[in-house]
Amino acid sequence: MVLNFIARLCEPISKRLLGVGVIVCCVAEILVAAGPADELRPVPLVSRIANVQPMTGIVLWNTNPEVAKAPIQLEFCYVKYDQVVRENGQYDWEPVEKLLREISGRQHQAILRWHDTYVGRSTGVPVHIKALSDYRETTAMSEQKLTGFPDWSHPEWQAFVLEFFTKFAEKYDRDPRLAFVQVGFGLWSEYHIYDGPMNLGETFPSLEFQEKFARHLDAQFRETRWMISVDAAGEHAPFVQSNQLLDLSFGVFDDSFNHKRHKEENEPNWIAFGRDRWKRSPAGGEFSFFQPKDQKEALSPKGPHGIPFPEQAARFHVSFMIGDDQLRFQKPDSVRTAGLACGYRFRVTQFAASRSASEVVIDNVGIAPIYYPAFPSVNGVRSTDSLQGLLPGESKRFKIAVGGEKPELTIESDRLVPGQRIEFETEPK
Repeated sequence: MVLNFIARLCEPISKRLLGVGVIVCCVAEILVAAGPADELRPVPLVSRIANVQPMTGIVLWNTNPEVAKAPIQLEFCYVKYDQVVRENGQYDWEPVEKLLREISGRQHQAILRWHDTYVGRSTGVPVHIKALSDYRETTAMSEQKLTGFPDWSHPEWQAFVLEFFTKFAEKYDRDPRLAFVQVGFGLWSEYHIYDGPMNLGETFPSLEFQEKFARHLDAQFRETRWMISVDAAGEHAPFVQSNQLLDLSFGVFDDSFNHKRHKEENEPNWIAFGRDRWKRSPAGGEFSFFQPKDQKEALSPKGPHGIPFPEQAARFHVSFMIGDDQLRFQKPDSVRTAGLACGYRFRVTQFAASRSASEVVIDNVGIAPIYYPAFPSVNGVRSTDSLQGLLPGESKRFKIAVGGEKPELTIESDRLVPGQRIEFETEPK
């Protein structure tokens, strides 16, 4: 109305004076610029986290009959090198593709553990290397079973392992179907041969090759997070003697989590790798099998040995825990509750929007960060900042270049498979 009044007031004069039209336009522009500000206003928001979050929680093996309907986000699978390479230089990734298709088809992501030694089985060394005249494997009793051990003295086998992970990373480093990769040596790739022929440079790689292997993987995996066993803290591995190796980006997993002597036997290994390692690299593991109660009571209110799982998980900031037997002992709701006690948990404490912009404040009230980029988004427009690395107890403000009358807030990530969603909660009323 003010602009119309000025225009009418100036009209008789503008007919007589040259250039007054320009002046009127300038006045209008000034008044528009001085109009009501595009101020942020609080947006009512009520949301809760109903499901275990992607890349966290209790993990089942991909072969578990309950895997399709269980309250999980992750599936675990052992994979061998000779599943992919059957002839010299020929890589067939279809076995891996089949696994990832099936797992992502259930709206889950995979944890793959590459291994060459498994109790009671032959090695995963490709046949073309086994056929070399000077390649000599060891077959011996281990864990009361006849087991094959690779010839780690052979340069062709060493070179193959490095080449394999170069090609694997080239193909899968950015694949959202893959949450974590676990690697290592010895039985089940858990960096130990407790019972059997443990000989560095023969049945187990030398310290020099282990160091070369770790540096190689850190260079190849630029996005996918890779992990080794906490048992690699021993003298048979080079890590704790080298600050440079400890600076690499690997996470750690504990294959005997929460057993009776965990504090005396396992926790020192966690400490050796750095008690703050979880702040930059994922931590996980598997419930112990030392005693039957370790599995049966893993999720009981007091745990198998007096420590509830959520308390122990928080102490070590775990994002996931393999518990393939847990649905034999617990109802799905208990498995879901345990899964929700792992990893990150996002809470929106402020959300405001104007016609053209939004601001949101998000706290991490979980026990670990998210290790992949995830972006607060409004109406599908992402913030330029990510939630990746937001530590428990930390809060972060995000600005998003879109608003509107009914702004819709989501958290988006390119590291999810179709059907997955990162949820958030609002402050309890």
